[in-house]
Amino acid sequence: MNTVAFHTLGCKVNQYDTQAMLERFRAAGYLVVPFDGEADVYVVNTCTVTGTGDRKSLQIARRLRRDHPDSEVILAGCLAQRRGEELLQTGARLILGTQRRGEVVDLLEDAVQRGVQLCAVSDLTRETPFEPLSIADQEEHTRAILKIQEGCNNRCTYCVIPSVRGPIRSRPVEDIAREAARLAEAGFTELVLTGIHLTSYGRDLDGETLLDAIEAVQNVPGVKRIRLGSLEPTVATETFAARLAAMDKVCPQFHLALQSGSDGVLRRMARRYNTTQYLAAVDNLRRAFPDCALTTDVLTGFPGETEEEYEETRAMIRRVGYARIHVFPFSPREGTPAATMPGQLPNAEKERRARALIALGRETAEAYREKWLNRTTEVLLEEQTDDGAWLGYTPEYIQVTVPDGLDCHQGALMSVRLTALTDDGMSASRL
Repeated sequence: MNTVAFHTLGCKVNQYDTQAMLERFRAAGYLVVPFDGEADVYVVNTCTVTGTGDRKSLQIARRLRRDHPDSEVILAGCLAQRRGEELLQTGARLILGTQRRGEVVDLLEDAVQRGVQLCAVSDLTRETPFEPLSIADQEEHTRAILKIQEGCNNRCTYCVIPSVRGPIRSRPVEDIAREAARLAEAGFTELVLTGIHLTSYGRDLDGETLLDAIEAVQNVPGVKRIRLGSLEPTVATETFAARLAAMDKVCPQFHLALQSGSDGVLRRMARRYNTTQYLAAVDNLRRAFPDCALTTDVLTGFPGETEEEYEETRAMIRRVGYARIHVFPFSPREGTPAATMPGQLPNAEKERRARALIALGRETAEAYREKWLNRTTEVLLEEQTDDGAWLGYTPEYIQVTVPDGLDCHQGALMSVRLTALTDDGMSASRL
C-alpha cells in the first residue's frame, strides 16, 4: 500500500483543505502516516500571508527533496497558487494551488505515470465556483473545521490573499447542513465555521446569509458547540449579535479583526471600517454576550505608522481588553500597494513594536481570565498531559487543566470550577 503524509501551514481554511485531500488519498487506498517519518508521497499545504509563511513553506519543500529523494512531493495552497511553475524548481511532482484539491490523487498519479512534473494551478481571474470539497473526519482533533466560504473581494493594500484565493464564493446552506450532520455522526460535538472572509458569506448567493448558515448548523442534532472564524466588525450589528445570542450553541468567543487601532493606518490599509465602528461592534457583542471573549489580529509597523498611531493601537487593545491577540509585524508582499508605499519602517522597529504588543496582549488575556476565577463552566476535553491531567477548552476558548477521572476521555464535556490561573490558561476542579 502506498503511504502519504501531510503538513499544513497557515489558517484553519488550509487545515480543512488538507483534511479534504487526506480523505481523497485514503479513499484511493493510501495509508496516512506521520509527516516526520518515511512516506511515498508528501503533501505540503503552503501559506503566503507573510514572508515567514513563504520561507517555512520553501524550507519544508527543499528539505523533503533532500531527505526523501525517491518520494513524490505535492505543494498545494496559497504559495503554490502565487508562484506556480516557479515552484517546480523545488523538485515537486505536482503544484496544485487553491483549486482542484478534489483531483489531487488523479493529478498526482497521472504525472507519475507520464514521468513529468505538473503545475495544475487554476486561473482565479475567471469565474470560479465554490470547490465541492467535503470532509467526514478531522485527524487528531475533538472539534471539526467546517469550511463554508472561499475567497475575498476586499483587496486591503497589504494583502495577497484575494489574488491567491480568488473572489468570494459561498457554500450552499443545504450542503453546510449535510456536512455538519456527517461530522456530528462521526462524534464531533464542536464545529468551527470558517472561510477566507467569513463576513462575505452569502453575498454571491440568492438570499442566503451568514446567519442562515449558522442557524442551519444550530439545527443539526449532535452539534453542541458552534465556533465562528474571523469576523469583520461591519457584520457585528446589534441585530446580528441578538440573533446569534438566540442560538444556544454559538460559543461566546469572537475573533473580531482589528489590524490597527489608528484610523489613519486603517485608511492606508483600505480596511472598510474605522475605530468608532469597531468599538460599536464590540459593544453590540458584549451586550448580547456579556462574558464573551474577544480575540483579534494586529498588524504593526505598517508603512508610515507613526509613534502616535502605534500608541493608538496600544490604547485600543487596552480599551477592548482582548482575551487573546495575534500580532504580526508588517511584511511587504510583492504586488501589493503597501509594498511600495513611502515610510517603510526598519525591521528592528517593527519587531520592537510587535514584541511590546505581544506583551500587552498577555496582560489583557490574564485580566480576562481573572474574571473567571471561582466560576463554573463546561470544558470540552481534548488531550491528556504526561502527568495524567486533561486539557480542554471552555466555550470562551480558555484552555483549562482538569484532574483525571474515570469519566475523562477525549471529546467529553465536563462541568468544572475554575480555580487558578496558569501561564496560558486556567486550572479547574471537577464538580
